[in-house]
Amino acid sequence: MPTRRRFVQGSLALMAAPLARGGDRYVGRPFATRSEVIARHGMAATSQPLATQAALRILQKGGSAVDAAIAADAVLGLTEPTGAGIGGDLFAIVWDAREKRLHGLNGSGRSPYSLSLDELRSKVKVMPPYGPLPVTVPGCVDGWFTLHGRFGKLPMTDILDPAIAYATEGFHLSEVIAAGWADDAALLKDYPGYAPIFMPKGRAPLKGERFRNPFLAATLDKIARGGRDVFYKGEIAERITAYMKEQGGYLGMRDLADHHAEWVEPLSTNYRGLDLWELPPNGQGIAALQILNILEGFDLAGAGFGSPKALHWMLEAKKLAYEDRGRWYADPQFAKVPVEWLISKEYAAERRALIKEDAAALRPGPGMPKPGADTVYLTVADSERNMVSLIQSNYQGMGSGMTPHGLGFVLHDRGQMFNLDPAHPNAFAPHKRPFHTIIPAFITKDGQPWMSYGVMGGDMQPQGHTQILVNMHDYGMNAQEAGDAPRWRHEGSTDPGVGIPISNGGEVFLETGYGDDVAKALAALGHRIRRAPGNYGGYQAIRYDAAEDVYLGASESRFDGQAAGY
Repeated sequence: MPTRRRFVQGSLALMAAPLARGGDRYVGRPFATRSEVIARHGMAATSQPLATQAALRILQKGGSAVDAAIAADAVLGLTEPTGAGIGGDLFAIVWDAREKRLHGLNGSGRSPYSLSLDELRSKVKVMPPYGPLPVTVPGCVDGWFTLHGRFGKLPMTDILDPAIAYATEGFHLSEVIAAGWADDAALLKDYPGYAPIFMPKGRAPLKGERFRNPFLAATLDKIARGGRDVFYKGEIAERITAYMKEQGGYLGMRDLADHHAEWVEPLSTNYRGLDLWELPPNGQGIAALQILNILEGFDLAGAGFGSPKALHWMLEAKKLAYEDRGRWYADPQFAKVPVEWLISKEYAAERRALIKEDAAALRPGPGMPKPGADTVYLTVADSERNMVSLIQSNYQGMGSGMTPHGLGFVLHDRGQMFNLDPAHPNAFAPHKRPFHTIIPAFITKDGQPWMSYGVMGGDMQPQGHTQILVNMHDYGMNAQEAGDAPRWRHEGSTDPGVGIPISNGGEVFLETGYGDDVAKALAALGHRIRRAPGNYGGYQAIRYDAAEDVYLGASESRFDGQAAGY
């Protein structure tokens, strides 16, 4: 019988017990990279260790989960500018332990007042990814202060101090971020203001090299001392708008001054006893709810993790939900988005009936209501059992390339997601929020917090949210195993921005953890299979075990991150 080994006084001893699942691993599944992190008083999980440690420092100083999340996000804007920064947007879901309820925050920015759809269409046929046209109001800083005003404890000077210190003294680049930085720099190096800050040696900094950003340090110091108005109405706003005018852009002082984040009610669906919560459009979070509603009618556990049958069901459910995403998701202040219908169990049953067991759908379309929608994700939990699920992004890597002189950050390009078809719900309009990909998630069970999590990465996010929840509920994985398990990603669904409809079923990307036998079985059903590295999302999670009153943290093994607690 196989035996399990244990260490005894520095030597290996044998135990007469079966070897746990995991092959070469001592315990756990063969694909697991590490154990969950377990701690009682506080926990943080981010995609960069310095950000995680900054969050823990704030918690240990008496800060709230929100304080620590802001501190971590500010550090990520420096250490991982390939995914975050104060030039981007922010969304969050907060579990309020005192009120025992969730609060949602939409911190996304709007398009410029001074740019019309007709003028935009006279310049371009589709929204470009770079330059001045896709720049919308950056909502991150206002999001920080809105969250802090409701849930903060420490002053913003304390909260932003770790980021300011690292920006002043410098930090040494980690591996994955360095690779992404090099890719982004190749695309953005010629935009005015970018290279002097982000290519200090005439190239992107390399893994292990020290990078300093004193311009960002000065900007964050002004924000910490002067509040959100210095960014939206004061000196920083003036410098942003002057730069945008210089570059032929449209973002002006009125756009920044009128911006405000909005508290919104999270939406949920119950999946086999767990309630998954997402934010309503203009984001794509309800796509995960739609996918799970469809999947609830299939025996995923019986089919087995990674089986062709289970993967086929999940891929087909994803395609159906994303066709609705491409047709209906938009800013609800400008378009009627039939959210209740889209996330209803009755509608899910209609869509489920379209899935064929023996063939992949090539041209799935959106449902029609009867008469009568590149990033960092982090999560933090504090000793009072408050939990924050926060996501923040520049959109395309480091953003638009628009780098206001001397401020130390790049403006995002979220406006690329607008559609230029005037009949589309997501059509560009002045002072409108574009369709958004970044989505935080939260799971409750019986009205109590169960897990705060997210899987950053564009279109991957609802797919990732679904895979994590299914891995944990249907396949019995712990939080770390659920993230380490091999992932799939489907691409090619109808896009809410460009609007090109799916015509050939799209493409299925499989990580190497799925064997060739699985790939061949899916191909036999008509799925177009690709093998490619990367682009499978970035996961972070904090699970709350109510029985033991303890947190269990997990971090993405594909990135540079860390989960840590105390």
